[in-house]
Amino acid sequence: MKTKLIEQEIKYEGWQLSPHWIYKNFKIQGDATVAFKGECEVKLDEMVDIEDVINNEPIYSKSMLSFISEQFNIGLVEGVFRQRLLICIIKEALERRGISIRRSGDDLFFNDKKLTVSIATKSVNSILIHTGINIDSNGAPVKACGLENDLGISDIDAFANEILKRYSEEIDDIILASTKVRGV
Repeated sequence: MKTKLIEQEIKYEGWQLSPHWIYKNFKIQGDATVAFKGECEVKLDEMVDIEDVINNEPIYSKSMLSFISEQFNIGLVEGVFRQRLLICIIKEALERRGISIRRSGDDLFFNDKKLTVSIATKSVNSILIHTGINIDSNGAPVKACGLENDLGISDIDAFANEILKRYSEEIDDIILASTKVRGV
């Protein structure tokens, strides 16, 4: 899997979770995950999570570290497994820094405050994943926390690169592991 930390700030509004957005904007073809920082504001008409739409729960973060992944030749259930793997890798990275994190499904919490948003969906030809980690939780519509203001993580780029590297290595290793066994 190819990865890239995008240096420019991007406001995530939901429409970026679309087929070939990574390829068209960053010329990275195939399975890829990118990370970027910026404001996050997903209004109900751009929401992929129907439950959030029904509950009238738009998403907002003054500053968020977003990961968008596009992966081909897998189904939605495997895509959700890969989404949960990404969440677990983020959780492990925080715990290595001595921060106690609780995971519930595809969400991470610190002191019962929501740290992340995440969704996996299917496009016509790929699986798309967005996972966002609040950097600054001020103004969030729910009880939330952030990497900088609550967890004391200031080097967001280093944190993002660690997540990108570990996620890519894990996905590549899973695929490689599937090639070393004989069928029975």
